[in-house]
Amino acid sequence: MSVPEGWSEVDAALEREFSFDGFREAIAFVDRVADLAEAENHHPDVDIRFKRVTLRWSTHSAGGITDRDRELAARSAALA
Repeated sequence: MSVPEGWSEVDAALEREFSFDGFREAIAFVDRVADLAEAENHHPDVDIRFKRVTLRWSTHSAGGITDRDRELAARSAALA
């Protein structure tokens, strides 16, 4: 399967860093991703560094990347 545009496959996960104008914008993005993750009951790893946010989508029970991870990666990128 293909990796969604803008994402990289790193250690059996889809990973992407997003940059924002400031901390509040980064946190607002994380809040939107959290709403998506809760609604779908599937949660990414999130790393926040001031105005940069790194998301990592994978399915631990499957041991890597699934179609669901690809879908949620694309949907979360649309929230940036």
